[in-house]
Formats: sequence, C-alpha cells, structure tokens
Amino acid sequence: MSQYLLETVWLVPCYALLGGVLALPWSPGIIRKTGPRPAGYVNLVMTFLAFLHSAIAFLGTWNHPAKEVFIPWLSTAGLKLTINLELSAINVGALMVITGLNFLAQVYAVGYMEMDWGWGRFYSLLGLFEAGLCALALCNNLFFSYVVLEILTLGTYLLVGLWFSQPLVVTGARDAFLTKRVGDLFLLMGVLGLWTLAGTWDYKDLAIWAQTAQVDPTIITLVCLALIAGPMGKCAQFPLHLWLDEAMEGPVPSTILRNSVVVASGAWVLIKLQPVFSLSPIASSAMVAIGAVTAIGGSLIAIAQIDIKRCLSYSVSAYMGLVFIAVGTQQDEAALLLVLTHALSAALLVMSTGGIVWNSVTQDVTQLGGLWSRRPISGLAFIVGTLGLIGFPPLGSFWALVKLADGLWGTHPWLVGIIIAVNVFTAFSLTREFGLIFGGKPKQMSERSPEAIWLMVLPMMVLFGFVLHLPLVLESLSLLPSWATLNKDVALLFIWSSIFGCSISAVIYLGNIIPKPVRLPFQGLQNLLAYDFYTPNLYKMTIIFGVAQLSKLADMVDRFVVDGIVNFVGLFSLLGGEGLKYSNNGQTQFYAFTVLLGVSVLGAWVTWPFWGVQFMNLVF
Repeated sequence: MSQYLLETVWLVPCYALLGGVLALPWSPGIIRKTGPRPAGYVNLVMTFLAFLHSAIAFLGTWNHPAKEVFIPWLSTAGLKLTINLELSAINVGALMVITGLNFLAQVYAVGYMEMDWGWGRFYSLLGLFEAGLCALALCNNLFFSYVVLEILTLGTYLLVGLWFSQPLVVTGARDAFLTKRVGDLFLLMGVLGLWTLAGTWDYKDLAIWAQTAQVDPTIITLVCLALIAGPMGKCAQFPLHLWLDEAMEGPVPSTILRNSVVVASGAWVLIKLQPVFSLSPIASSAMVAIGAVTAIGGSLIAIAQIDIKRCLSYSVSAYMGLVFIAVGTQQDEAALLLVLTHALSAALLVMSTGGIVWNSVTQDVTQLGGLWSRRPISGLAFIVGTLGLIGFPPLGSFWALVKLADGLWGTHPWLVGIIIAVNVFTAFSLTREFGLIFGGKPKQMSERSPEAIWLMVLPMMVLFGFVLHLPLVLESLSLLPSWATLNKDVALLFIWSSIFGCSISAVIYLGNIIPKPVRLPFQGLQNLLAYDFYTPNLYKMTIIFGVAQLSKLADMVDRFVVDGIVNFVGLFSLLGGEGLKYSNNGQTQFYAFTVLLGVSVLGAWVTWPFWGVQFMNLVF
C-alpha cells in the first residue's frame, strides 16, 4: 500500500487543486441556497486526503534512495521540456508539512471566517496555494519551479485582496504583487542565462555540471545574482521586504500559510541551486550580506512596531535572513532545519495572535494588555511559539541555530556573532509583544476579549503539541545533531542569549519599574526603527519618483509627437479632400487633364536621373 502511494505521490498537488475547483461553485452568484460553508468542507476533506497520502508515502521513502518521475510536456523546435519530479524523504516530508499546516489553517478559517461570505474564493485560493507549494516541493526542474513561483505570486495577490472593498487591502495586494514582480523579472533572466551555460534546468544535472564547469567568472556571477533576486522577493529580504508587511491586510488564516511556508518557497529554490552558487564567491558573499542585513534590520524593526501583525512579519523576514546566511555559506542541512522549525513556530504564533485580531477592537499592542487571565490557551501557545523560534533548548530552533553556528564557528566567527545578536533581538521582540498583549492589567480595549471559539483553539492546540514534540520526532528520524559532538560553547551562547533577551524584555514590559509606553532615549533612533529605516520614503524618492517622471515623459511624447504626427496627417488629408471637393467642376476634359498632368509629373520624377544628367552635360 505504501509503495503504491509513494509511486502516486505526485498526485498530492492534484488533491488541493481539485478541492479549489470544487469550491468555486459556492462563489457569490452561483450557488446561494446552501450558503458558502460547503466550499470549506470540500477543501478540508481534500486537504486531509493529501496529508494522509503524503504521510503514508513518507514511510516508504525514509531510508530509501530518491526516485525520479518524468512527465513529458512540450517538444518543439529542438526544445524538450519535461516535468521532472523527485520523490525523496525530504520532498515528501515537505508535502507533509505543507498539507498539515494548510489543513490546520483551513480548520482555523472555519471559525475565523464564520460570518464571511467569501468562503468560495478564499478556500479556492488556499487550494491553489497548497497545490503550488506541493508542486514546488516535488519539482526537480528550475524552469517549472519558476512557473510555480509565478503562480504563487498571483495567488498572493488574489488572497491578500480577498476583501477588495477595503482600500488598504487593495493597496496591500497591489504592493505585494509588484514587489515580487521585481525579483521575478531578474529571476527569469537568471533562469534563461543558466540554460545557455549549462544546457539543462534539472537540479541534479546542474549539480553535476557545477562540479566541473569552466565558465567566465563575470557571467556566472551575473547569472547567480539574478537567480538570487527572485528568492529575495519571495523571502521578503531587504530591500524587497515591504510586501510581507502589506500582505498582513489579508485574512489571518491565509497569513498562517504565508508566514510559515510561502515565504520559504524562495529559500527552497536557493537550497536546490546551492551547487550553482558555489561557482561564484561574489554571489555567495552577496547572499550572506543580504541575509545578515535583513536579519539584523528586521529584528530591530520588529522591536519598535505597535501593530500586532507587523511585529511578527518583520521577525519572519529576519529569520529568512538566517536561511540566506546558511545557503550562502553552504550549510544546506542547517538551512532545511531552519525552514522546518520556523514554519511550525511561526504558524503557531500567527494562530495565537489571530484570535486576538478576530474579536478585539484594535490591533495596537499598546492598547491591549491583561489577556493572560482571559486567554490562557492563546498565551501558552504564544510562549511555546516564541521558545520554538529562538535558541531555547530543547525546542527545534535551538538545534537549527546551533547547527548553523557550529558550521560557521571556525570559518566565519563574525557571522556567529550576527546570529546570536538576531537571537537576542528576536527573543526581546517576542517577549515584548507577549508582555504588551498578555501581561499587565486589562485596558479599555481588552476588558472584553474572551478566548476564541473551539474551531480556532483546536488547530492551535494540535500545532502547540507538535512544536513541543518536534525535537522527539527529529531525534527518532536521526535529524538532530548529536549532543556528544555538539559545540558546547556555541550551545551555551545561544542559551544565555535567549535568557538575556527574554529577561531584559520581561523586566521592561512585564514589570512596573519602567513606565509605559517605553521610548528609546533618542527619538530619531526610535523613528528610524518604527518607520522601517524610512525604506518607503526611499522608494518614493527613487523608484516611484523615477517611474513617475518616465511616465510623464512618455505621456508628453505620446501627446505631442505621436498624436501630433497622426493629427497632422489627418488634418492634411482633410484639407486636401476639402480642396479637391471645391476644385471639381464636373467636366470630363478637366479630369483627363488632371490625370495627364499627374502622370507627367510622376514620369518626370522617375526619369530625372537619366535626362537630368544629359541636361547638365549639354549645359556645361
């Protein structure tokens, strides 16, 4: 049975796609009598089947060599495109994470969107997201990975803009789409450029080619930089990070999937292309620099945010920056472990805060407080999600961060310092958010804020238990580093840095020593962090201003040059026609004379080179 399901595991994306298609009839205007709920139930069944299929197939892939499935797609003009799928423990395990998280997000959405009539569109788009992510996890071809990433970009735009009657939602969807398109354009250039160098898009063939490739350093550097640009947008890295914050205007259940696995789609492609990046030290250094800047900058910006969603979105960007560092330094196993542990912990944090957004008047954390007595389950989930995201043993991210830092301890010690600093800032930021939301006394905005309904609490508790037991699961699969061979100094640094960040934040935001609201000594520094290093203003002064000026120039050329020529030709034709109209007298001999005169002028013009030369010779 498991062998059969393994051979047909490529059908897992089809479950979600079929569920999305079946949910469309419940969109507004098609089926009204039953209400929108059947759209959600159909998707829940299909996603559960997908999870069950991938879970059973995972048992057949563990400790077995990877298999490949080739699906012919296009063969024309010497170009043969084949959908190449890889069936390995890592790929099928990724399917389990994607389908499992999406199933929990869909159950969560049943409660969160109880009174919403957009179920048909929402669940259809969730099915599209799940199908795209599952296809990306199985795909072993760069070109089709690019196609899937484009589908996910479109899905982000549609899902963020679900409530399209709200101006902020429309703006967020547009900005998310356009920001990703910038990186996707360069990614397409890199995909096409890599084909001219390697002659293949197959990840395995690219790894073999990279071992003996003799290419021009400048060309391969440009190609690698283009390949990095796409994942920069997907993973919300500086300066293409603003879309993730804007996308928070969408429904919280979609944020569960977006903050956990959608942002990691770009990192997945980077990990697959790591052998190619090893050909260009400049590109690898650029990847490390991008990750380091985003990790430090994102974790600092998160500390100064007051919106409950923005606090988490910048932490996601910071963590993806660590993944960039891992790939840039060829720490692929650490990168995969970071992606896994972050996905589960980030999803748990979104579920914990989503209930607060659902039945609270405000999303401003400075106006909340005292929710621990009213929301103990959400508070516990937030604590576990926080500890699972920082270097706190024995939860998952501790092992991922230690594994990454251990690999960099002897070669890049300064990167270890950056990772530890990010861990301190993340611990401080998440403890700050916990203190402002759950600590202190209830305020006017949080006096009546009970725990969410059971449909939202149940998936949160399931994920709560899995985050707690993730180290045991990884240990049973022999995926955790051995404690005997672990660098004890690195482990202690992460433990003490986590304790330090949480303790300092707890003293400030859970104690009564420092008056609230807390402000930095320098207002300029606080504004710098609160306003995202003024990145939106820089966009307005550079890219937006430049595009606006080019648009004005194009408008002037269109109105005065293109339209001017067309209008001149039209006016000349009109005047010529009017002149001919009033010059006609109806006499046949006059028409014959006009035709003869025209033929004579035309003949003289055509024969001018011949008789003109004869005339000049006669004169001189």
